Amino acid sequence: MLSFLPSSQIAPLKVLCLGAHADDLEIGAGGTLLRLFEDRAVDLCWVVASAAGSRAEEARASVAGLARGAASCEVHVWDLTENLFPSQLGDLKSRLWELQQTFAPDLVFSHRLEDRHQDHRTCAEVIWQTFRDQAVLEFEIAKFEGDLGQPNLFVPLDVAQMDRKLQHLEAHFPSQAGRPWFDPEAFRALARLRGVECNAASGYAEAFTARKLTLDFS
Repeated sequence: MLSFLPSSQIAPLKVLCLGAHADDLEIGAGGTLLRLFEDRAVDLCWVVASAAGSRAEEARASVAGLARGAASCEVHVWDLTENLFPSQLGDLKSRLWELQQTFAPDLVFSHRLEDRHQDHRTCAEVIWQTFRDQAVLEFEIAKFEGDLGQPNLFVPLDVAQMDRKLQHLEAHFPSQAGRPWFDPEAFRALARLRGVECNAASGYAEAFTARKLTLDFS
């Protein structure tokens, strides 16, 4: 259980997930979300900022499978132009602002501010500009740019959760097969490293950057 989350079990936890591309959320936070759905009721709002054609189909099918354990799931697949997010920052911010009017999350998952991929970084920047009263967890994605950092929040995964994450990625994103960064061994290796860093009993964990957390004794 994530100890800083609201403890009430009466109402579902409201979780917003923003990924730049169709598979980003599953790579960065898929195991954590599987664990969260097992632990408590979740109202999920899932946003993929850029996906078209078969990639949009993959995105929708993936969240439908991943979020079977959620209490509810609202899905948005948008049409921003891939690799050009900085020039579309105003459009992305407007869409998120509009979404915020109808969905006020308790917890937000998105990209790291230090991510060197321009689309990822723009999503991170807009999240911090839009959601100022929520806990934001920034996930990591290993890639060519070599921008992995030093995360400060870890979510241990048991072996079954780790395996489910890898199986889910392989089953739902066939368009990415063969790409050097879309590699189950690489996904497992990063989770193993983070598991060592947090002394996870299973040896596996996902890691996040949590820049601001409020400790409320009430």
